[in-house]
Amino acid sequence: MAVASLLVFGGLWSAVGASNLAVVTCGSVVKLLNTRHNVRLHSHDVRYGSGSGQQSVTGVTSVDDSNSYWRVRGKTATVCERGTPIKCGQLIRLTHVNTGRNLHSHHFTSPLSGNQEVSAFGEEGEGDYLDDWTVLCNGPYWVRDSEVRFKHSSTEVLLSVTGEQYGRPISGQKEVHGMAQPSQNNYWKAMEGVFMKPSELLRAEAHHAEL
Repeated sequence: MAVASLLVFGGLWSAVGASNLAVVTCGSVVKLLNTRHNVRLHSHDVRYGSGSGQQSVTGVTSVDDSNSYWRVRGKTATVCERGTPIKCGQLIRLTHVNTGRNLHSHHFTSPLSGNQEVSAFGEEGEGDYLDDWTVLCNGPYWVRDSEVRFKHSSTEVLLSVTGEQYGRPISGQKEVHGMAQPSQNNYWKAMEGVFMKPSELLRAEAHHAEL
């Protein structure tokens, strides 16, 4: 879904390159940049030819590709109210906007590096508990300008890119996989997107802290 089509929500949304909305919130639609390899988390209706055979997840250098938008949601079987700030340590799902499948991992081997496969799974935003990721960051909330890690809640691998590159039919795209070891390859940053304004909860907490 293109950003422009999301703007129909009017005042609830703010399309940003840069703005004063400092935290990432439930319902926001974001592109996530791997800061080590300068690629954005991406998916498309192309399946792995090995492993699970599920929809592939890759990293792309393009800034403008609409297949790099992911919606931030609460963990499986929960509803995260729109505008709720994402806390560090919180379980979330990332749902690929154009295909409706969730960022997912499991004990399959990734095709290029031999690490753990990361795929997109489910239908219309509903998959299973293997879609849940923990946001690892410093401070109380996931701040847009800060680097974060995503740890798979069931297998404990970190969402990573180490530079392996695919050939046809997705030439030039980088493998995204799960790795057990923390490193610079696991850091991600929220970039372009449509960010939901923070809820009254965050503003109330800020007001309380000032008293």
